[in-house]
Amino acid sequence: MKPVLLLQLFQLRVACSYINSTSLHPPNIVMVMSDAFDGRLTFAPGNKVVQLPFINYIRQMGAVFLNSYTNSPICCPSRAAMWSGRFVHLTEAWNNYKCLAPNATTWMDHLEKAGYHTHSMGKLDYTSGSHSVSNRVEAWTREVPFLLRQEGRPVTDLVGDASTLRVMSKDWNNTDRAVQWIRKSATALTQPFVLYLGLNLPHPYRTEALGPTAGGSTFRTSPYWLKKVSLDLVSVPKWLPFSEMHPVDYYSTFTKNCSGDFSEQEIRDIRAFYYAMCAETDAMLGEVIAALRDTGLLNSTVLLFTSDHGDLAMEHRQFYKMSMFEGSSHVPLLMMGPGVKTGLEISLPVSLVDLYPSMLDLAGVQIPDDLSGHSLMPLASHANEQSTHPGLILSEYHGCNSNASAYMLRIAHWKYITYSDGLSVPPQLFDLSKDTAELHNMASHYPGLCQQLDKLLRSVVDYPTVSKAVQHYNKQQFLAWKQGLGNNYTQVIANLRWHIDWQKNPLYNEKAIEDWLTGFRMT
Repeated sequence: MKPVLLLQLFQLRVACSYINSTSLHPPNIVMVMSDAFDGRLTFAPGNKVVQLPFINYIRQMGAVFLNSYTNSPICCPSRAAMWSGRFVHLTEAWNNYKCLAPNATTWMDHLEKAGYHTHSMGKLDYTSGSHSVSNRVEAWTREVPFLLRQEGRPVTDLVGDASTLRVMSKDWNNTDRAVQWIRKSATALTQPFVLYLGLNLPHPYRTEALGPTAGGSTFRTSPYWLKKVSLDLVSVPKWLPFSEMHPVDYYSTFTKNCSGDFSEQEIRDIRAFYYAMCAETDAMLGEVIAALRDTGLLNSTVLLFTSDHGDLAMEHRQFYKMSMFEGSSHVPLLMMGPGVKTGLEISLPVSLVDLYPSMLDLAGVQIPDDLSGHSLMPLASHANEQSTHPGLILSEYHGCNSNASAYMLRIAHWKYITYSDGLSVPPQLFDLSKDTAELHNMASHYPGLCQQLDKLLRSVVDYPTVSKAVQHYNKQQFLAWKQGLGNNYTQVIANLRWHIDWQKNPLYNEKAIEDWLTGFRMT
C-alpha cells in the first residue's frame, strides 16, 4: 500500500481515541532501528522541515523521548551498546571493527529464554570483524600527527522521477520481509514475539566514483521524497571560522573532506536530500505499522523506533557522525503500545543502553545488575516515581575522524565534553537551553561547573585510563596489521581511502607512523 493511502487511514485513526492497556500477558515487541537518523526531527521544531507521518503517529499515540542519545556516535559501537546494555568502555567496542563477540548475550537472548519467539532481519552490525580495512586503519592511526582526507566530499544524487518511491532497494526488501513475516508468521504464533528490523537509511550511500574503498558521502533521493521536504525551512547552519574551531572538530572537518568551499545551495541541497532520505525511512516504518494494524496485532504490540546515531548534514562544517554535537549524537526514540501513555513527551536525558533493561521490563524478565542502563518503562507509563533513571547519559567515541577519545556527559541542559586524558585537549561545555546550535563553548566561563561535571563523569568512567587502553589497542592492532603485510605494507597503506593526500608526501606519512610507534612493543 502506498504511503499516501496509509497516511489517510492513519489520520482517521488518530482522530479517534487510543487507549493503551496493560495485560496479564506480556506484549509483542517490534523495534525498527534506522541508521544515521537525527533525533531532533521527531519533535518540534525539527519535525516541521520534513513530512514524517508515521513517526508523528507514534508520537501522538505513544511517547517520545526528547533527549535521547547514542552511547557512541558510530554504527557498530552504538549498536553494541544497545544490544549489550553496557557502555562502550565496558565491552571495549572501540571502533567499527572492534565490537561484541558473536556469542555475546543480548536482550533478545533473554526474551527467547523467557518464551518469546524472536526474529531479526536487516542491519544488525554489532559484532567484531566488519567494515573496511581503511576504516579500521584510520581509527588505529587517528593520533598520528598528519592530516589526510578520509572521506569523499559530500554530494547529492537525484534519481528516478516523481513516482519513484523505492530508492533504497535493500531496505525496502527487508521491510517487505518484515511485513510478510508479521502477516504470515506472527499471526500464527501462540506465544509473544519480538521482531527487530534494521534499516540502513538515512545513512549516506557509498560514493561509487571513488572506488570500492569509498565511504558513504552521497545523499541520494528521488523527486517523490524531495517533495516531502519544506525547502523554505531548510536552513544553512552557521559555521565557526577555522581559527575558532576546537582542535578535534577541525581534525574531523578536514578528514571528512569538508574543509573546502561550499556554496549555500550545495549546503541546502545536502540537507534537503538528507531530510528526504528520512522521509523514505519513515515510509518503511509506516509499512510495519500497517501490517500490525491489518493483522489486529497493533494494540497488543509495543512498537519502538530509534537509530544508532544521527547525521550532522553540514552542521559544524561536517557531515556523517563521529561527533558529540547534537546532529550526530541525538537519536530518535519513540514507543507506543500496551502500558505506554498516549501523547507523552519525556525530557529526561536517556540513551540506547536503556533499551536493554526496557525490553526485559516489558517481558517481565528480571533485569541483571551489571547493566549500564535503566528501564524506560516507568517513564513511558508516566509512573515517574518508580523510575530509577539518574537523568544523565554517557556517550564516548574512540574511532576514526576524531584524533582523541571523546567523552560526553549530558545532564539537565548542560553538555560537557572532555577528551583523552582530560588535560592535553581542552574541554567543551554547551548550555543547550540557550545555545541549541552549540556554537559557544562556555568551558572557560564556568571552570567550577566543568570541575563538577568532570567529577561526575569520572564517577561513571575513569576516562584517562580508558583512553590509554584505546591508545595501546590502536598501536597493537596497527603493528600486527603492518607486520602481516610484510613487503606489501608501503603499497597497501598508500592506497587506502586517504590515497590522494597520502601520495602527496608518502615518506613523511610513513615516518610519522614510525615515530608514533617508537618504543611500542607487542605484548
